[in-house]
Amino acid sequence: MEPTRIAVAGCGVAGLAAALFLTRDGHHVTVFDQLGAPAPLGSGLLLQPAGLAVIEELGLTDTIGALGQRIDALHGRAMPSDRVVLDVRYSALGADTHAIAIHRAALFHTLLRAAEQRGITIETGCGVEASDARSGGRIDLLCERGRRFGPFDLIVDALGIKSPLAAMDGGWLPFGALWANVEWPADATVSPHALTQRYRHASQMAGILPIGRPHGDAPNTCAFFWSLRAHDFDTWRAQPLDAWRDDVAALWPEAAALVAGCRNHKEFVFARYRHRTLRRPYAPGIVHIGDAAHATSPQLGQGANMALLDASALASALRETRAPDVAARAYARTRERHIRLYQALSYALTPLYQSDSTLAPLLRDRLFAPLARIWPMPAVLAALVSGSIGLSGPSRPRRSSRVVRGDAPLSQH
Repeated sequence: MEPTRIAVAGCGVAGLAAALFLTRDGHHVTVFDQLGAPAPLGSGLLLQPAGLAVIEELGLTDTIGALGQRIDALHGRAMPSDRVVLDVRYSALGADTHAIAIHRAALFHTLLRAAEQRGITIETGCGVEASDARSGGRIDLLCERGRRFGPFDLIVDALGIKSPLAAMDGGWLPFGALWANVEWPADATVSPHALTQRYRHASQMAGILPIGRPHGDAPNTCAFFWSLRAHDFDTWRAQPLDAWRDDVAALWPEAAALVAGCRNHKEFVFARYRHRTLRRPYAPGIVHIGDAAHATSPQLGQGANMALLDASALASALRETRAPDVAARAYARTRERHIRLYQALSYALTPLYQSDSTLAPLLRDRLFAPLARIWPMPAVLAALVSGSIGLSGPSRPRRSSRVVRGDAPLSQH
């Protein structure tokens, strides 16, 4: 049978993972990236146990484990009372259950090297603008400067929340976050194996996430993030950093010491979030994965994990049938329950941590936090954060030992 020709639009976590799975299954894959050379965007992220199962499928567990940082717990305190209001421990699911926090550059380059070793073609400098259906069910990809690529049997849209291929307008959340990567201090007073946060009401939030190393020779780093209203970003950028550091110190002195070496606003990236899900993550000749299909706030730390699970589920659907539109519908059915569950939970939980509400943080501190300590809630919360609730049947990632056509797992070197 002639190999299925697939265009993967977007060279991020979702796109590269999809390209690796699909190439391994014998499809002819080309990845399109808008940058002149593939590069990661963003700071650090948490690979939850559900996402780590996909990393294992790809045969990249050892590399990711060596570069990332094991995370055993999520811990948060409300200030100035110092009340513990977030205490989630992965050990509630088993002694060795954990997440891995990793620098986006480390995850990206691990996936990119694996793609290069597979001989996957990556077309750079191709800003995707639209698609154009041909007769016979095939489709072209239209890029800037009038360039046309194709025909393809399927376009996998992994272009993120601003994808021009996905009709996803609005849904922007009022709060975003400033992110910076800083070297992990030798005298750190926070745990190197936990995501640690501090809150004042729900309108101020700071967090420290140890994320390992961007590459093998680099020192250990951590991601620092600071909640900020989107409409306040220009004001923040116009004021001296020292004034902002005073705000950080008032909330969390240890965090202020962490960012003391940051001298320029450009050392911080401002990330905006939206909460939208495509009702139908496919169209003739196109299937949407990752943030292009379902965007949400980062409160449950599921963005990269959802992208990895989407890539695995799409590849699984295409193993069952070489008819792209049939596979796209099967992929959507497989992922629907899990995605909608976590979208709903994220929508409900976000006001507890990022909002101007006065009632939401009171409920968080006085009601939800005490209830979270009562059996069986510790295990339920750990399962929720791990990304495993709602995963069943075909949506569960296969183990890396179960590969198609006898192929070996992707190289880890």
